Amino acid sequence: MYNHKKTILAQYANSPRITGLIARMNEYFDQSALFEEFRKKVWDVSTAVGFGLDIWGVIVGVSRDIQLPAEGDYFGYKNADNDWSPFNDDPFYGGISGAGTYKLLDESYRTLIMLKAMANISATTVPVLNRMLQYLFAGRGRCYVNPLGNMRLRYTFEFALSNSERAIILHSGVFPAPMGVQVTALESYENFGFQEAGDTLPFNDGILLDQNRILTIS
Repeated sequence: MYNHKKTILAQYANSPRITGLIARMNEYFDQSALFEEFRKKVWDVSTAVGFGLDIWGVIVGVSRDIQLPAEGDYFGYKNADNDWSPFNDDPFYGGISGAGTYKLLDESYRTLIMLKAMANISATTVPVLNRMLQYLFAGRGRCYVNPLGNMRLRYTFEFALSNSERAIILHSGVFPAPMGVQVTALESYENFGFQEAGDTLPFNDGILLDQNRILTIS
């Protein structure tokens, strides 16, 4: 223990026997390594793992489990009924096949915990939301809030979100959304295409995905 004398109650601090026993025990059993491990894996949310993050989840009020609905978007052609008819009646890409509950891994859960903690104590104003985005997605690229007017607000991400990040934004229910305001998210980033089409990239550099993807939050 770093300073065992601070742990002794004042009424026993002048007892030579009690202080002597505690001092000897402190010499025999050095708990500093255990305390440091507890601080790192449980107490400090930035480094906590496993059950440590589960404890933080209980404190801020958010579960590691996240509900994902079924998704039916896929590649194909539009017909007269205005729905998609895939190749050979089979989808080229079906997304998530059905609804279900999924457990977030530690890093994704840490992001969700920090998001919920900020949502618990922060105002849903544009400056505050921008600071939140810059903290949560530091080093990922530009992300910011666009007030669109007429009770509409949009989160813009100029980089591709991971599947877990997209799930947190859309389905966790904790991404800040001001009361009565329609909130959407926009993924906008460079993708594979042809040079004459605009800001697109060649093979092995770009992503074969829509450049602008609008996600409805609320």
